[in-house]
Amino acid sequence: MSDQEKTKFLIEQLTAKFAIDGQNVNDYLEGVLHANYEPYWRYIALDALLGLQQPKTDIPDEMVFITYHQITELYFKLILHELNQIRDDAMDTDCFVDKIIRIRRYLNNLIASFDIMIDGMEKEQFLKFRMALLPASGFQSVQFRMIEMAFTDMKNLVVQTKREGIVNASLEEQYNVIYWKQGAMDMANDKKTLTLTQFEKHYQKELLAWAKACQTCNLYQIVQKMIANGTLSEKLKSELRLLDTCLNVNWRLSHYRSAVRYLSNGNNNSDVRGTGGTNWQKFLPPKFQKIVSFPELWNDHELAEWGKSWVDEQIG
Repeated sequence: MSDQEKTKFLIEQLTAKFAIDGQNVNDYLEGVLHANYEPYWRYIALDALLGLQQPKTDIPDEMVFITYHQITELYFKLILHELNQIRDDAMDTDCFVDKIIRIRRYLNNLIASFDIMIDGMEKEQFLKFRMALLPASGFQSVQFRMIEMAFTDMKNLVVQTKREGIVNASLEEQYNVIYWKQGAMDMANDKKTLTLTQFEKHYQKELLAWAKACQTCNLYQIVQKMIANGTLSEKLKSELRLLDTCLNVNWRLSHYRSAVRYLSNGNNNSDVRGTGGTNWQKFLPPKFQKIVSFPELWNDHELAEWGKSWVDEQIG
């Protein structure tokens, strides 16, 4: 097809497209004549993006802290973008596998980059500027909570010691004992921290609505249907196991390593308290949480040892 023929073909396609909505293609073509070329900095809103970092102190390493967390939230946005496509569309196996790999790629990038948090700040600077951030905490990332709920059923996110007795409970009852709430209880008096009460006030209604929307179409439910009808391939099973490990072991372990670096004094009794009094020693280690998105894809031994070998290897 020559350039002239291609131009004619494209104009015919545009004419048909705009005609569907009763629009005249000539009006839009005339508009193109007056439109400016879109430069890179305007397309990505660079000035606005670079203006989003607003440290609360003059301590230099706070810029590292706030920028990295914003980057993390952008990756979470990409993960939710892929999960929404899986949730809303009936797709073939190859496309489904591709989405799973994409999500894992985003998570792996985050895990690999977490050394920015672990080794990229001076401990003395961190311990100073963190006091100006109270009670804000990465614990309050609503996007991460949405990702967890889009991965698996609420019953798999319940505190480990209460899972058996609440399998058939309502979604609201399960949500009330979701594992991360236990990590935001004040170590001194076992009451909800301000970090948690703020988060619940702002996001609880939204999170419950999201959880209800995901009840029949989260990844766990999709996998259960595949297991039931015998369409879960070994390749997909392998990819889902890798994804489970990325989210529920390696990503959480990265946070634990960071907490050990900045908050640990080598003795639990003298460790620095987490933001707002959160109990990071019990909340962060994967072997304590035992959050598994797809438990049916693991054997009993693997579930019993969940997170232990990775913690032993990485932390010692």
